[in-house]
Amino acid sequence: MFFKDFKLFETELAGRPLKVEVGKMAQLAGGSCLVRYGETEVLCTATMSAKPREGVDFFPLSVDFEEKLYSVGRIPGSFLRREGRASEKATLASRVIDRPIRPLFPKDMRNDVGVVATVMSVDPDCSPEITAMIGVSIAISVSEIPWDGPISGVSVGLVDGEYVINPTAAQREKSQMAVTVASTDSLVAMIEAGANEVTNDEMFDGIMFGHKTNQKIVEFIKGIRDEVGKEKIDFPSNDPDPAMYEAIKEFAIEDVRAALDTDDKRVRDERLKPVYEAVHAKFDEVYPDDIAKIEDCLYKLQKFVVRRWLLDDGKRVDGRGIDEIRPLNAEVDLLSRVHGSGMFTRGQTQCLSITTLGAMSNAQLLDGIDNETEKRYMHHYNFPSYSVGETRPSRGPGRREIGHGALAERALLPVIPSVEEFPYCIRVVSEVLSSNGSTSQGSICGSTLSLMAAGVPIKAPVAGISCGLVTEGDRFMTMVDIQGLEDFFGDMDFKVAGTKKGITAIQMDLKVHGLTPEIIREALDKTYAARCYILDEIMLPVISEPRKELSKWAPKMLTTKIDPEKIGDVIGKQGKVIQKICAECDCKIDVNEDGQVFVSALDLDNAQKAVFIVDTIANGPEVGAVYKGIVTRLMSFGVFVEIVPGVEGMVHISHLDVKRTEKVEDVVNVGDEIIVKVLPKDEQGRLNLSRREALIEVEGLTPENEISERRPAPRRDFRRPRRDK
Repeated sequence: MFFKDFKLFETELAGRPLKVEVGKMAQLAGGSCLVRYGETEVLCTATMSAKPREGVDFFPLSVDFEEKLYSVGRIPGSFLRREGRASEKATLASRVIDRPIRPLFPKDMRNDVGVVATVMSVDPDCSPEITAMIGVSIAISVSEIPWDGPISGVSVGLVDGEYVINPTAAQREKSQMAVTVASTDSLVAMIEAGANEVTNDEMFDGIMFGHKTNQKIVEFIKGIRDEVGKEKIDFPSNDPDPAMYEAIKEFAIEDVRAALDTDDKRVRDERLKPVYEAVHAKFDEVYPDDIAKIEDCLYKLQKFVVRRWLLDDGKRVDGRGIDEIRPLNAEVDLLSRVHGSGMFTRGQTQCLSITTLGAMSNAQLLDGIDNETEKRYMHHYNFPSYSVGETRPSRGPGRREIGHGALAERALLPVIPSVEEFPYCIRVVSEVLSSNGSTSQGSICGSTLSLMAAGVPIKAPVAGISCGLVTEGDRFMTMVDIQGLEDFFGDMDFKVAGTKKGITAIQMDLKVHGLTPEIIREALDKTYAARCYILDEIMLPVISEPRKELSKWAPKMLTTKIDPEKIGDVIGKQGKVIQKICAECDCKIDVNEDGQVFVSALDLDNAQKAVFIVDTIANGPEVGAVYKGIVTRLMSFGVFVEIVPGVEGMVHISHLDVKRTEKVEDVVNVGDEIIVKVLPKDEQGRLNLSRREALIEVEGLTPENEISERRPAPRRDFRRPRRDK
């Protein structure tokens, strides 16, 4: 056989075949495999640089989930007809894969590691994201890269009250939850969830259900690693010398404790500056070749202080109780001309969210590898440098901003009204004005305020809160509403958003290998109590329900439904009819293929007029109704009048006036605006109109009245009798 190292491994996952091919493709990568799950096929590779990267104080890992549109038989829609920058969904998939694998790498390693998952074929019933996560785990496991894996990941749905592993496309449509769970052989390593207000018990049971399946796949991956895996290599550790750390700790620990003991981030930063200066002044000469490691020692020292306070004393940096939330504030209507605005402040974290309503044509078009082609509700999150007191140029949203925006979007989507209930495209932008931890959850709270202020009839208000963790051996403690320092030096950021009824979103970030069921249960319970407090005591007193009326600056949206066969009549040749309606009514009109028509205008009367015109074009004018039309043509026998754009009828000369008309030019000219009444169609189906009947009905004129008003009646006393010929 040409590929002498080729191996095929097979198992079953959720009733579908899972096949792993090793030793055939990408053999120059550190580790590689082609994973086939159903008809979804993903090539996964993992490669490490030969030498550490100089001048970095972190582990340089990159994870890329690459969507190839050939995987779904499509050509990219871009000008160059090739894939460009990663889509939002690809970025989110990269983050979901990154989070469970990153904590399992050695923290003191500085060699670059690149992980790439290339989606080559997509079966809608077999998630490429889950396939990629399993494939990445296999690729790293069989490589020479040091790693404490493997992990496995599955998606969990809740369909008709039953948990389903890796639900099919049809099952996903009906599922009440979409939970991605990653696990090691014993711990839950990552949770990413969206749900329709499910309870804590339903969420916990779903996570555990997925965890059990993961453990079976982890054992399968271990078998692959044991058979074809390479020997792990040694790497130069970047940890500072223990003697250096102990010396700096002895010298500076009391000063560090004093500097950290405040609830104000600015004060803390100012207090730490002289501590850093004093340490460098003393130890730069002692360790001239390891000056950079002095910074690492100071970081470790701060981490030591914060964790000892939490574990040993139950003390938080800012003096709060373990389950106490920072001071909170909520406001609405901060900006004059926007459609809705709300600001949520938690301690020194502050998020301002702005809602904009638009026509359905403003929906975001998607060009990805799944079946979703557009998005009506969009949530964007911005994290400027000034929010943390820094200066750097804006380069557009990064992965973190995209991820936090998607989390807020997922949290609020279950309460967004349907198109039938609220026919608007909705965009919410969360601007982080100040950051000291949990900005993503602050943006969820601010966005709920903003949506209600804008008059969006959300089904229930949503709040978000985070839960932290510190572990030491078998000991652990959790705390709600972690601030920045507790996030940096803690082991977990467990973000949960939801209504009082249930959970709508979860995102869990870990710095340890995983969580036990006890920690997950405690985090769910604590975040539920905290978000109920935020809703009842802070948010709802400010705005208790969505406003009944929209802002005067928001477009007024009306809908109507027409026969799809009449769409061409409404649009007209080269779009002339619909363009004329839009110009006449100062509105915007969108027509779907199923005949659903959306009309938006700042003025409600204009929107109603446009809907009336569309209905008239599609259904025909109502017999007996009176319209105001425009004279378009003059003929010897009558005139043609356009009563609405694209609908024209004829007024016979006998119906042009209440008096006898000799010539049509005596009464009207082209371009005149006249009122007409719709008569029954003739035998040939032509539209007949009457100005005469409209004048009689609307203005109360009669032939006699009209004649007497225009000229006196002729005298008849002396008229000679007509002679017979």
